[in-house]
Parts: sequence; structure tokens; C-alpha cells
Amino acid sequence: MKRRTFIQSSTALAATVLLPGCAAQRAGAKDRLRTAHIGLGYQGMEDMRAIASHANVDVVALCDVDSTKLRAAEELHPNARAFADYRVMMREMGDDIDAVVVSTPDHIHAPASLLAMGMDKAVYCQKPLTHHVSEAREMDRVARERRLVTQMGIQVHSFYDYRMATQLIQSGIIGKVHTVRAWSPKNWGYDGPEPTTSDPVPAYLDWNLWQGTAPQRDYVEGRYHPSNWRQILDYGCGTLGDMGVHIFDTPYNALELDVPLTIVNECRPPTGYGFPENNVVTYEFPGTRHTADRLKWVWYDGPGAPADHEDLQLPNGDELPDQGAVFIGEKGRLLLPHFMQEPRLIVDGAYQNIGTEIASAASALNLGAPIRNYESESPKHYHQFVDACLGKGQTSAPFSYAARLTEVILLGVVAGRFPGLTLHWNAETARFAENEANQYLEGNYREF
Repeated sequence: MKRRTFIQSSTALAATVLLPGCAAQRAGAKDRLRTAHIGLGYQGMEDMRAIASHANVDVVALCDVDSTKLRAAEELHPNARAFADYRVMMREMGDDIDAVVVSTPDHIHAPASLLAMGMDKAVYCQKPLTHHVSEAREMDRVARERRLVTQMGIQVHSFYDYRMATQLIQSGIIGKVHTVRAWSPKNWGYDGPEPTTSDPVPAYLDWNLWQGTAPQRDYVEGRYHPSNWRQILDYGCGTLGDMGVHIFDTPYNALELDVPLTIVNECRPPTGYGFPENNVVTYEFPGTRHTADRLKWVWYDGPGAPADHEDLQLPNGDELPDQGAVFIGEKGRLLLPHFMQEPRLIVDGAYQNIGTEIASAASALNLGAPIRNYESESPKHYHQFVDACLGKGQTSAPFSYAARLTEVILLGVVAGRFPGLTLHWNAETARFAENEANQYLEGNYREF
């Protein structure tokens, strides 16, 4: 079943329980937000705890295909109704839900979110926003047309140091930026063979629902659920889709980028099963007011990343942070570690004292003193979503922003199917000039 057919069927299901008005208006009138949570693994439980820590939230519905995860969530919210199938949950509880939190593997993000948005529900969806480029554009379109409150789960987007770096770059501290280099040595790739064996499906797991719209595969113990699915083409988006979204976010936002003109991925030949364990993805973006006429962006991931380059040499022989990004501009370089460390300015091979600039930026953003405690800072991004649903303020990573950032990420993922080939992207038509690559822009959805 192609994307269009799936979307039409999801909309039809949503129409059977469609409510008038938007989630924000309904919730605002009551000053309470009733939330449903789809996916209750490690990240899903973290998402649920953070959302539920808001004083005006009532968790009313829980959904997971793994009954052990579902029971753990029920212990925290015994009054919430529990489901294995999110479609059944939405059909039976549509009148009682204001907002949906989607914390599933990547391939379920769009199907679950589009169903919820088709029912006029606000949606908080974990990163990357979608599994396919076409899905990202569709989620953006639906959110805009229905004027829904949305937020992508990139919690660090709201953190002190990332907001600080954005302000510094936009103030011109290193002038026009011509290159960004970003990296993560995480390995969400798999260079091995596709399994030829299968294992019995555990009694606690509904394997059909876990696969959802993805192609049918036999269950293999430890290969897909509950972890390692990020390594597999059918379910995840590799390291680029996991850490790339976080690390791209600040440079992408600070430089006010859109989508790239070209993409090339230097990686091993495709296997049709797993993502490459090492990728070097080079993007060329059209210029913005903060960049040169063209911006070069290089992403490195996998064991040993990043590769040596003069742009990445630090003063005093210092080692690079484990993960991060470097902006290279006409006046110098700005190093942004990932995460919870202040950006550092490098000019002529030496660190520069930018205490005055940081104080000025903090004042302009009303940031106060830096707080570098993930446990206390992380809920802010979630509470921002809840407040927006209740008519108080706006989200900082709505789908209008998240879809464009995700598209950039996913274009690099697609380029991994064609190692060394420069792909040319047309933002208006959402197609590659290289027609053989266009088949990977959307999913072939399984009926389940």
C-alpha cells in the first residue's frame, strides 16, 4: 500500500471520531490536557514522565505492543486505559484525548501521528519526525492545515548552550559561515548479513503490531525489539537519524537553513538490510543571511568519527568532544560540544575569551545563569508543548520546523543507498534529479 493510500485510509478512520475545533481550544477551555502515550519503552517512559510532571496533565491512555512495558506504565497511571493497538485506542477514546505523544520506533511515527492529527489532536512526536521524506512533508501539511499544536522531541533544542550558540552565530561572532562539520561516533549501523533464522515470538509481544506498516519479517531475538531496530532500514534511520537530528539542530536553526541542493554519502555499498556503520555525508545548502553564498556541511558518524581535518584541529592539542559541531566562518571557528557545554571561539589557532559576548547573549535571551542538569532541564521542552496546547505560548520545534530538519537528515540517509554519487535535490518538487533515488522517498506500507 503506497503512502497516498495509507494516508487516505488513516484519514477515513479519523473521520469516524472527528471532533470539532482544535485540541488547544478544547484543552484551554478546561485548563487540563488529557494525554495518550503510544510507545512505552525507555524513551516512551521518559516522555510520559516529563509530560505528566506538568501540573495540568492527566494521562488517560497508554499503548504498547509489549505487555511488560504496558504493565510498567499502568503502575504509574492506574486510572489510564491500556491498549496494544493505537488504532483501537484512538477509535475507542477519541472523545477523551486532547494530545498524543508518539514514542515508538521511527517507522511508526508518521502512521500514528497522522491518525492522531486527522482527529485534530495535538501531537508530540519523538525524533526523527518520520521514517520517509514524503511523510515529513505530509505531517507538516496536515499540522498547518488543521492549525494543530505540535512538537518534535529534540529536548536539547530548549537548552541554555544551544540557544546561546544560536544567538552568538546570528550576532556575527565568526562572520559569514561557509562550512559546518558535525560528528557522532555512535554506531547505529549494521554491516553484517541479514538473519536467515527466526525465533518464536515472546508471548508478551504482538509482533504484527510492532512491525506495523513495515514489510513482514520473521522475529529474531535481540535483532529488532526492544533495541537495535535503529540499525535496520525498515525501522530506523541509522546514527544520522538518531544523533544527527540533535547535533544538526542548533547549526541548522542558527543559520536559518532550508533543504540542501546536493547530497553525497561516502559509505560502504548498500546491503538492502542494515545502515552503513560509518557515513561521511556532505551537503551543499543555498546561502542565507548568516552564511556564504553556499554552505558546505559535512557529517561524520560511526566508530572512529570524525575523520581528521584541519577544521577540527583544536588549540593546545586538545581533543575534540566526543560529539559536536564546528562552525567555520570568515572570522574564526565556533566549537559547540554535544552537550551542556558552552560554545568556544577559536581565532588564529587560539581560544578567545568571549565572556562579554556570552553575557550579552544571555541577557538578550533572558537566559540567566547556565543550568547544566539534564533531569531539571529536559522537562522544559515537554512543558512548552503542554502550555501551548493550553493556549499559553508556542512550541519551539513545531512540525513546520521539524519536518524540514528531518528532510535534511533523511536525504543523507537515502544517499547511503548510492555511495559516492552526488544526488541533486529539487525542493519544490521534492524529487531527486537522479530518478533511481526517488523510490526511497516514501514507504510501501503493509496492511496490518
